Amino acid sequence: MKATSVQGRVVVKVPASTANMGPGFDSLGMALSLYAWVSMAPAEETRITLVGDNLDGVPLDKTNLVYEVAQSVFARAGVALPELDIGIRSDIPLTRGLGSSASAIVGALVAANALIGDPLGEDELFQMATAIENHPDNVGASLFGGIVAAAWDGERADYVRIEPPAGMDVLVAIPAFELSTKKARNVLPQSIPMQDAVFNVTHSSLLTAALSSGRLDLLGRAMRDRLHQPYRAALIPGMETILREATEHGALGAVLSGAGPTLLLLARSGDAANDGLVSFVRETMAGEGIEVTTRWLEPCLHGPQVRVVGFDDPAYDLAPQQVLKTAEAEVGA
Repeated sequence: MKATSVQGRVVVKVPASTANMGPGFDSLGMALSLYAWVSMAPAEETRITLVGDNLDGVPLDKTNLVYEVAQSVFARAGVALPELDIGIRSDIPLTRGLGSSASAIVGALVAANALIGDPLGEDELFQMATAIENHPDNVGASLFGGIVAAAWDGERADYVRIEPPAGMDVLVAIPAFELSTKKARNVLPQSIPMQDAVFNVTHSSLLTAALSSGRLDLLGRAMRDRLHQPYRAALIPGMETILREATEHGALGAVLSGAGPTLLLLARSGDAANDGLVSFVRETMAGEGIEVTTRWLEPCLHGPQVRVVGFDDPAYDLAPQQVLKTAEAEVGA
């Protein structure tokens, strides 16, 4: 391992993401205006500080995902930096289908890379992120912002970034229960009928084209899926009704966000029907005995934002909680 010139303390702001968007299983993702922050600096002894309410159960030792991913960057760059002072704050709820693990992976990759002077290129970070996450849609959206159409063959990931259509807002309905990706994947069949495969290929192609060209009128039909959502519906009471009837209440389309349980609905910005859409979602879930939190978000147009706090900056010696609070104001809330 070689010596390296450490830049100081790095703070990175990373957007959340939604994946699949209906038929685009493991291939379509979109960055959302909900964020996580990672602070990273060299230390004499590793310390991990968690800030906020969305990090219950996150390890405080070297098994922490951010620490492990950072070490993979240092190993790839051929440098040794075994002890780190890490701070993590996240507004992204865990295991809800909003890319919390992808944001942590991307935040760790970008922060560690910036800490040692950015020796790794953007594509290399994308390849690493995809290999860690095992699919490219969430990490691609968090890394590049906007909408990402991506593919991974187990060796290399490729992507095309799409600028989100103007005038489109995002409603997320977050149930008050967790659903692990592993559990959501375990309900999927090993094979599907040919007609369902063709249905998804055609609808995923139509959805990608509609998003690229701004054809919001096509989203309701293009976002239909037969590959994963029908099999996951039993895990999320109320989901079938919302996906089937959302367009009747003003939505452009509705899907399961990632592996769930969050439901995601697209709507025209400023539409007078949007309040009624929220009521429809809440009432439907309440009828199933499910409490949900609803939030209006926007597609996030950028990937990670980085601030480097030099050793001579007074902010360098702040406690992690203060660093993250300062970062929220300076890197962006």
